[in-house]
Amino acid sequence: MLAYETIRSALGAQPLFEAKSWQLSPDAWPLTRDQVAQLEQIGAACLEFHQALETLYLRSVAGRNLLRNKPLVAPWVAEYLDRGKPAGLVQQARDPRMRGVFPPVLRPDLLLTDDGFALTELDSVPGGIGLTAFLNRLYDEGGGAIVGRGDRMVEDFYQSLACLRPGSRNPLIALVVSEEAATYRPEMRWLAGVLQQQGRRVFCLRPEEIFPLGGALCFDVEGTPEKIDIVYRFFELFDLGNIRTASYLVEAWENGEAAIAPPMRHFQEEKLAMALFHHHLLQDFWMENLAGRTWRLLDQLIPMSWVMDPAPLPPGAVLDGPRVGGRALADWRQLGHASQKERDLIIKISGFHETAWGARSVVLGSDCSREDWQAGIERALQFAPTHLHVLQEYRKPRQVQHPVYRSPTGEAAAAVATPESGRLRLCPYFFNLEGRMRLAGVLATFCPPDKKIIHGMQDAALLPCRVVD
Repeated sequence: MLAYETIRSALGAQPLFEAKSWQLSPDAWPLTRDQVAQLEQIGAACLEFHQALETLYLRSVAGRNLLRNKPLVAPWVAEYLDRGKPAGLVQQARDPRMRGVFPPVLRPDLLLTDDGFALTELDSVPGGIGLTAFLNRLYDEGGGAIVGRGDRMVEDFYQSLACLRPGSRNPLIALVVSEEAATYRPEMRWLAGVLQQQGRRVFCLRPEEIFPLGGALCFDVEGTPEKIDIVYRFFELFDLGNIRTASYLVEAWENGEAAIAPPMRHFQEEKLAMALFHHHLLQDFWMENLAGRTWRLLDQLIPMSWVMDPAPLPPGAVLDGPRVGGRALADWRQLGHASQKERDLIIKISGFHETAWGARSVVLGSDCSREDWQAGIERALQFAPTHLHVLQEYRKPRQVQHPVYRSPTGEAAAAVATPESGRLRLCPYFFNLEGRMRLAGVLATFCPPDKKIIHGMQDAALLPCRVVD
């Protein structure tokens, strides 16, 4: 059990987010060995899902049949995933040299519900790597109970990048953080600092600090240009247009001078991939391209999801979507007449937009007025020509208890840890080590029970996780 002052002093000495704070707890979040084993299965399933998604996208692009023994051509899949993307980015995602290249870090967002875990998103450019590694160190008392333990997360993060340049003994790695993602720059600096102490050449840079030199990518170290071998881009692809040096990154990759991770493949950052998993026309594809245990696991985990495509339908046709009043929908606007119980649904933008992260585009139908719900539907349909939205079944997190420090005066002496009720989101971090997913840490977000959408808000507690018998 950690004292309030110990935690506060550690975080004060090493800020991990810019202008962010959260509640503190004396204990890491407890996970049973069975839960940890399930998380490890989920990590393997997430990579397999990405591999199948790549196959789906590339076959759709080429107009090839999706199934072995039955005809199924789906050019609309690529059209969905390419919609609103710059032509150059689409071309790079389809480049044959990209085949089989996947993100080095995958982080599913898992809600703890009465029926087990619900996988609501799968992030390939996740924040919180440095924070979780720091908390793992802070809460690790040497007994090995912390999931990932002290420095495993830092080491696995490094190895997931270093393996992109297998011939280099000590590659120079640049963690490039955009202004849009500046909130996370302190944790990336901390990661780079820890790795530098181990003799690794890892630097946290702003995009404007990199420059081209002879086809390579460089940055200045005490006035001397240093060649970058690997770029970890800590920004999502919608942000490319704001980055003045983005063309240098692409040029260095095309010249074979630098590896870029996560790969610049837009379809790996779209939330509508989960809606494709549940699409009735694609069920046979997923069952053919995923192992049986993986398909069953993902079918249990991923809430029913639909793409909000407002394309006109012929007379008598209905949408692939939920029902309202027991009837199928012929127009997405009919969702606006759903009862509050029927509105246990979430609308969110699929990706490639500044509102696609941090729950900024999320509308929960059962937690807003009918007018706000109808406005959310209308906004999604107006965006559809360039930015598709996803409709997802809402699975309510169960209430659980955990001790949290509360200090009415803000002084350490007055802080008392008391059991409180709340709802939980788990973010396990999986690192891709040459095709094998390693669970290196889990960040728990414990929110007050009145919060329906769980994210890293000020009144939530952020914790590492430990294994209990």
